[in-house]
Amino acid sequence: MLLAWDTLWVALALVLIFEGCFPMISPKAWRRMFEQILQLEDGQIRFFGLTAIALGVFLLLWVL
Repeated sequence: MLLAWDTLWVALALVLIFEGCFPMISPKAWRRMFEQILQLEDGQIRFFGLTAIALGVFLLLWVL
């Protein structure tokens, strides 16, 4: 199944909208959360990234 470029741009736009909601609604809480993330070790951040990728791939395969 071929993914249309329009679908990719829509998905990217939705990600940007969702990612922008939290800092817009509560900038102080977002800043505190970001400071906590900066204190994590590299391995912990990589594990979070790997988990996010795995969940994204799983959801993508489930939807398609």
